[in-house]
Parts: sequence; structure tokens; C-alpha cells
Amino acid sequence: MHILLTNDDGILAPGLGAIYKELVSLGDVMVVAPAGCQSGASHSITFAEPLVCNKVDVNGQFSGFSVEGSPADCVKLAVMQLCEKPIELVVAGINSGANAGINVYYSGTVAAAMEGAFLNIPAVAMSLSREEDMDYESGARHCIKILKKIMPVASGHVVNINIPHLSGGEPKGVRIVPQSNKGFDEYYIKQKNEEGQLVFQLAGEQHETDNKPTDTSSLAEGFITLTALACDMTNHEKTDALRDIDW
Repeated sequence: MHILLTNDDGILAPGLGAIYKELVSLGDVMVVAPAGCQSGASHSITFAEPLVCNKVDVNGQFSGFSVEGSPADCVKLAVMQLCEKPIELVVAGINSGANAGINVYYSGTVAAAMEGAFLNIPAVAMSLSREEDMDYESGARHCIKILKKIMPVASGHVVNINIPHLSGGEPKGVRIVPQSNKGFDEYYIKQKNEEGQLVFQLAGEQHETDNKPTDTSSLAEGFITLTALACDMTNHEKTDALRDIDW
């Protein structure tokens, strides 16, 4: 199997290295990842200027392509230009922090997987809930175990995997749940920088709660979550209602 591995934390991120070590048991792994952190980049792409791409060696562990662009750029460039063989699976992660609830829309990790789906390639996004001491190795073992169970993923489909905090012990199990439509309890911290300019730093507390099992509530309870995501953002019910208007 030919696997494309990418992320949004950058090619040097420990989560990418951890899942790389597990993925090589499934086949040939090609790494094409952003040169630096692209968290929150969502599905942005670069078209106003050329993409800078360099072949790099990462701590003697693997070699790959470092791209001065977004996660979606990495997938598009890899599939269209860099890969000599057809990619059979896109893996994005392991992200530093869960990608659940409305954060799915902001996530460069999920966007990379979705770009694979746009190109009709099976794709999986993997994330580990953020805490002070991130156990990426254990997170990678959980992710690869899940991946082996859900394979083969259908072409053009995306599965979003989130691992809960691991500092408290093993996950309680696996839940197949919908994406929450809620996000963090967010706010801005107002301050001044060294030049005296007024600046605002976005911050947030815990996810807002759901009254039914979702990805965010299940993660908070200590479960691994799996959610199948779709490229189609159409609200079909509302679209049908619009057709009923006398235009």
C-alpha cells in the first residue's frame, strides 16, 4: 500500500514521527508536510505564488518533502506532482490537540484528509487531545489499531479519529459519534505588544457541552471517537425548501 502522510503541525512535529513509525507496517509511507505550523489553516490553498518544496531528513527517522504551504497544498502537490505511484491512503496527523466539534472546520489536519477525499483517495484524520505531557507513541498505537479495523476506507471518504487524554490511563473504549455543532467557550485577551500596539490573543476553555453523545462529549468522558465526515456541505432540506418559493 502507498500511503501519503501529512499534518498541520509541521514536518518536525512529534505526532507525525510517532504515527510514521506505525504506518510503515502497512506499506510504503511518503511524507509531504508543511515546513512549519499550520494549525487553524483550515482548507486554505496557495495560488498567488509558487510553493517552495525541499527534500529533508528528519532526525534520521525518515525523509520527506517540506512544503512552504498549507496542509491542503501538501496533499494536492503530493498527489499531482511528487508521488511517483498512485496514493492509496491519505493519513493526516497525529495532530497536537483534538479536532472535534466546530474545530473540525478550522483544522488543517482535517482539511488535508478532506483534500484527499476531493481527489477520490481514502483519507483518515488523526488527533490526540492536548494535555501537558503528550504521549504521541501511545496515541499512535491506538490510531493504528483503529485504522486497521476500519480498512479499507472507501475512495473519497474521510474518517476523523480522536484520542482522549491518556494521562489518566487507557481509553474507556471506542464510540462512533456525530460531530458536535459546538465549540470552545472562547474569548480574546486584550494586551499591548512591545511597540505599544493593541493586540488580541484568542483563548478558550473547555468545549461547550452536548446533551447527547458527540465527539466532544465522548472525548471528555475518555472515549476514542470515530466520525465519518462528508465533503458535501449542502443542507438538502433547506435547499428543497428554497425550491418551493415562487421564483
